[in-house]
Amino acid sequence: MAPENVQPLFTPLKIGDITIKNRITMSALTRNRAENTYPTDLIKEYYVQRAGAGLIVTEGILVTRQGTEWPHAPGLWDDKHVEGWKSIVDAVHEAGTKIYAQLWHGVYFILITWIRYLTLDLYVVGRAAHPDMPEQKLAGTPVYAPSAIAARGGKFRILPGAPGYVTPTAIDDPRKIIAQFKHAAVNAKKAGFDGVELHGANGYIVHQFLDSTSNKRTDEWGGSKENRARFALELLKELIDVFGKNVAVKVSPAGGYNDMGMPLDETLDTYSYYFSELDKLGLAYITLVRYTPVMDAVYDGVPRAIQHDVLASYRPYIKNTPLILNGGVTPEEGAELVKEGKIDAISIGFNWITHPDLVKRVEHGKPLDNVPDIPHLQTNKTSGDWRTGYTDYPVAVY
Repeated sequence: MAPENVQPLFTPLKIGDITIKNRITMSALTRNRAENTYPTDLIKEYYVQRAGAGLIVTEGILVTRQGTEWPHAPGLWDDKHVEGWKSIVDAVHEAGTKIYAQLWHGVYFILITWIRYLTLDLYVVGRAAHPDMPEQKLAGTPVYAPSAIAARGGKFRILPGAPGYVTPTAIDDPRKIIAQFKHAAVNAKKAGFDGVELHGANGYIVHQFLDSTSNKRTDEWGGSKENRARFALELLKELIDVFGKNVAVKVSPAGGYNDMGMPLDETLDTYSYYFSELDKLGLAYITLVRYTPVMDAVYDGVPRAIQHDVLASYRPYIKNTPLILNGGVTPEEGAELVKEGKIDAISIGFNWITHPDLVKRVEHGKPLDNVPDIPHLQTNKTSGDWRTGYTDYPVAVY
């Protein structure tokens, strides 16, 4: 029996067509171990180690080649990808856990000690790509985004110097990007995933369409909040066409990361409408990312994020969809919020990296005290054995 202060997390939860065994989910975490974009047996070992989670959300899976800030992010656009992910999904299922693929047009991960707040999904990075990155060159396409507006910042660590982000090419027809996501969802279905989570946060392509600072389009995909939300809503409908009820989305209204964030009044207006529309789609769940300092960015000495209480601001608009909270949530805090009916589950990021037995530790009142191997959170030019800092964290003694 789990300690009383975390007991609410140890009850089943129905999401979509499946039931997860507990309410502690594993957030998407880019670990940079998929050489040439293909999943491996090492990645399978990593996920199976963490099969105590009620739901595992994979690291962000690229739906197409693009020049992300991190090499070795996995993909899901060809049969070899499907084969690799199927091996992982089958092993996770055999270990007794459900697993969603996070679809992503890009990868994000901050190599700093505060990384415990992060999560990850399917995605397209949009303007957060670079034309000189190897995968972008292989793709043979330009860096594209809703509008030709460059984001400030950008760290492309394998490129000489500090090139930063570039001014992207405006997307001619957003439906082409939606089709790429749908193709990846079809492949995720072939691989046996229980569902897909759309990465709609942290300044990547979905977020770029939603935010008026990065979307200056004058067609049906820009301008009003209804038009700016259209890309995400139409994309989700296509994913639902593939996976039915087993589709989710991650949203970060406070912004900040990747130079995102509208004025507060516009943020509240846009996201109130957006969550109301999401709630009508019959999604498996919505992951709400609250403001955390680590996901903020400072430009010209000014924090970029629009700080506000996202749970209090948007919970009233989410009436029919399970809500999962992400962003520095501890098991104790999460259990209290579940007990109060404010959320349905929690999403934990960094502590899953360092504690493969995280749920068991919470259940037995053990501390989350493994020391993170910061230099090996990601692979880099000097990395040797990719198991280091990945699958070599110890479990507790019970």
